[in-house]
Amino acid sequence: MDIRLDNKVALVTGGSRGIGKSIAMALAQAGADVAVSDILVEDGLLGKVVEEITGLGRRAIGVKADVSCKADVTAMVKETVAKLGRIDILVNNAGLNVVGPSMDLEEARWKYGIDVMLTGVFFGCQAAAKEMARQKGGKIINISSIYGISGIPERACYCSVKAAVIQLTRVLGCEWAKYNINVNAVAPGYVKTPQIESLIAQGTIDESGLAGRTPMGRLGKGEEIAEAVVYLASDKADYITGHTLVVDGGWTAFGYLESWLSSNS
Repeated sequence: MDIRLDNKVALVTGGSRGIGKSIAMALAQAGADVAVSDILVEDGLLGKVVEEITGLGRRAIGVKADVSCKADVTAMVKETVAKLGRIDILVNNAGLNVVGPSMDLEEARWKYGIDVMLTGVFFGCQAAAKEMARQKGGKIINISSIYGISGIPERACYCSVKAAVIQLTRVLGCEWAKYNINVNAVAPGYVKTPQIESLIAQGTIDESGLAGRTPMGRLGKGEEIAEAVVYLASDKADYITGHTLVVDGGWTAFGYLESWLSSNS
């Protein structure tokens, strides 16, 4: 299936690294012009992604924004439209990891996790949808997680938020269908991003254990998540809305013990 996004404009939050960067690059490779947003700009990674996209012959801009702040999100969408002409695709990818024993989870960390990964997603959807409604259509893809489907110890905030993103996607997909706006989500499994690679090197994450728990026997690649996003952003997915596409190598479907996988690999 040849999927093209020529003459489309996409906005990706949290797009300077990891899965966000993979998504931004994949959208550009499919022909879209891309606004890449991130709260971090001091490390220069945002500018490098913009350079890589322009190197593909696409237009690109970098936008600094804190998605937990409604004013920043509104300005981010307006800047995208002002500089690139419109907004056809929004990918709400920005996030953070909130880990720790639930009994000891501080109020500030709980609230900030919700502000970034749920309220920020809603702000993004809301601001983009207003533009898309005027344009008679658009595609919104929210990045959830298998942690929004499975219960994982010491991830009370993260799991709760990602589950809420799935439900928000359903609600907006139903509500905004009349505007020809498709709202879907992608729920990645474990993906071997540079951050995960660093944790593996430090011994914080057991790669073989994660691979052994995954029916396909390995961690995912950022490009595999990005390809799912490109599909949902294309006209090939025009009749899909309110749906969450799980891309996890079979992780959430698998109900047997790890030892079963090991003996059958």
